[in-house]
Amino acid sequence: MAPRILLCGDPLGRLNQLFKRVQSVSKSAGPFDALICVGQFFPDSPEVLDEFLDYVEGRTQVPIPTYFTGDYGVSAPKILSATSKKAENQGFKMDGLVVAHNLFWLRGSGKFALHGLCVAYLSGKESSSDGGQFGKYSQDDVDALRALADDSGVVDFVFTNEWPTGVTNRAAESDIPAEVSDSSCCDSNVSELVKEIKPRYHIAGSMGVFYAREPYLNVDSSHVTRFLGLAQVGNKNKQKFLHALSPTPTSVMSPSELSAKPPNTTLSPYTLREGAAESKKRSNDDASDSQYWRYDVSKRQKNGSDGEKLCFKFVCSGSCPRGESCHFQHNAEAREQCRRGVCLDLIIKGKCEKGPECSYKHEFQDLSVQRKPRSENANRSKECWFCLSSPSVESHLIVSVGESFYCALPKGSLVDDHILIIPIEHLPNTLALSPEGESELCRYQNGLRNCYKSQGNDAVFFELVSKRVSHANLQVVPVPSSRARLLPNIFSLAAEKLGFKLVTKKFSDSSEGRKYLQKEYDAALGLFYVELPDGTVLSHTLEENEVFPAQFGREVLAGLLKIPDRADWRNCKISQEEEAKLAEEFKKQFQEFDPCQ
Repeated sequence: MAPRILLCGDPLGRLNQLFKRVQSVSKSAGPFDALICVGQFFPDSPEVLDEFLDYVEGRTQVPIPTYFTGDYGVSAPKILSATSKKAENQGFKMDGLVVAHNLFWLRGSGKFALHGLCVAYLSGKESSSDGGQFGKYSQDDVDALRALADDSGVVDFVFTNEWPTGVTNRAAESDIPAEVSDSSCCDSNVSELVKEIKPRYHIAGSMGVFYAREPYLNVDSSHVTRFLGLAQVGNKNKQKFLHALSPTPTSVMSPSELSAKPPNTTLSPYTLREGAAESKKRSNDDASDSQYWRYDVSKRQKNGSDGEKLCFKFVCSGSCPRGESCHFQHNAEAREQCRRGVCLDLIIKGKCEKGPECSYKHEFQDLSVQRKPRSENANRSKECWFCLSSPSVESHLIVSVGESFYCALPKGSLVDDHILIIPIEHLPNTLALSPEGESELCRYQNGLRNCYKSQGNDAVFFELVSKRVSHANLQVVPVPSSRARLLPNIFSLAAEKLGFKLVTKKFSDSSEGRKYLQKEYDAALGLFYVELPDGTVLSHTLEENEVFPAQFGREVLAGLLKIPDRADWRNCKISQEEEAKLAEEFKKQFQEFDPCQ
C-alpha cells in the first residue's frame, strides 16, 4: 500500500489549530503515516509561544510523526540548540533530530527513506554569510544535498522553505495567484537544486499562498515534477495549508508508470531559452561546474595546489561522474581526510565557522599512519552500511556516538538488547586500534556490562575478523547471569561439531584479554573470538582459505537462549518503526551507563 502523507505550509507555532485540522482530516481520509511542515515552524510572535511549548516540552502529545524544515522564529535558537545536544541526536543523522515525541527537526539538508519514499530537504532560508545560525542554510548544505541526491535513483520529494525562482514560468496565467508577483520569498538556489535533482514532487512554503502548478518536464529525464506551494496555518484568506498525498514510491513503480505525462504537462520553467546547440552545451557546462567546487584551494591551509579548485563531489564521495573531463581537482589526500571524519569546511576553506555545533574533527589526520592497506575500503565506504558518512547507514538504529565508535542495534537482532559496537572510521576489525580507540572501546564494553548487569544479565562479546568483513562490528549479546556458566562448554561443543577447536584463555582483567587477542591476530589470516563474562577468551585463528561460518557466534547463543528460530537474522526482521522504538527504549536503559553521555 502506498504511504499516506500530509503536507503543511508555515505552522507559525499554531500547533493547536494545525493538529486539530490533522485529526479532522484523519477521521475522514486517514490514517496518515506522517506530516511534513515547510515554511516557518516556530511562532512569529510571543503570543502563541506557550501553546507551542506545550508540544515541544511534552505536555501535549503530537498526534502524528511530524517533520519540519522551517527552523526559525520566536524561541527557535534556544529550543534547537538544546535539541542538538541531546544524546539521541548525536552523529550523522539525516532522518530528523528528535525535538519531542513524534516531532522531528530536519536540520540543514539531507536525504532519507520515509515509508519507502525517497525524501530530500533543504531547511531554513538562504544565509548571507558562512555562519551556521539557526534558520539559515549554508552553501555546505546545498552542496551536500547535491552530492547525496546525485548518488542513485529518482527522488520522490524535495522539501524547501522558499519557493524556487521562476517556478511560474510557462504556467497557466489564470492559475497563478496574484500574490506571487512579489518574488521576495523566491530563491534561485532552490531553482538550481530542483532543476538538478528533478524530484517527482517539490513542496515549499513561505509565500503565504496555495499554488498547485501543472506538472512540468525535466531535461534529460522521463518523469515529470509537480510543484506545490502551501499557505500558512490559520491564514485570514482561508487558503489551503494542509494537503494529502498518497504517492507510490518510485522504487516500486514500472518505467511506464514513472514516465506517464498528464495532458496539462508543460516544459520546465527553469530552461526558458533554447540557444544554439554549442551555446547551450557551454552554458550547461558552466552551470554544472558550479556544483563541483566551492572555494579556491589557495585559501586552504593544506591539500592542493595554489590557484586550483577542489572537486566537491570527489572529496565527499571518492568519485566524480565527470571523470577525466572534470575541470576541478580530484585530490586524494583531501578525500582521505574527509573519509577520516575531518570537517569539510576545514579541508576546503582552512577553517570551520560552525563552532560547537559541528560534530566533525577539527584537526588534520596523520595520513602516514596506516594500519593496513585499504584501497578497496576507500572505494567501498560510500556503500558501507556501517559508515556514518554513508547514505546507507540506518541512523534510526544508533543508540550512542563517541569519538571513535558508535553503538547501534543490528538489523534482525537476536534479542531486544543485542548491540553492535562499530568503529566510526572504515576499519576491518577492532584489534588494530590506536591507544585512544582501544580505550574508548573498553569504556563502551564496561558500560554495556554494567547496563546488562542491572537487568540480571551478563554481556557476551564476539567478533569475526576475516577478509569477508569490510567494516568491523563487535557484537554484544546479553545472557541471563544464571546461564553464563554454560557459555565455555556450549561454544566449545559447537566448534567441535563443525570441525575446529577454540583456544581457551582466562584473564582477571578484560583489557589483558584484548591485549592477548591483539597479539594472536594475524592480518594475513583471520580470527574469531569471544569475550565471556568471567574473563575467559575463546579464539580460533582461521586457516588460509578457511570458510568460517559467519553466524557462528549468533547460532551458539540462540541455542543457549533456547531461541533457535532466531539464529538467522533474516527471520527476525521487523519494520523500521519497530526498530526505532527498540532503539529508543535501549537508549533510556543505557543512558546512565553510556560513557559518552
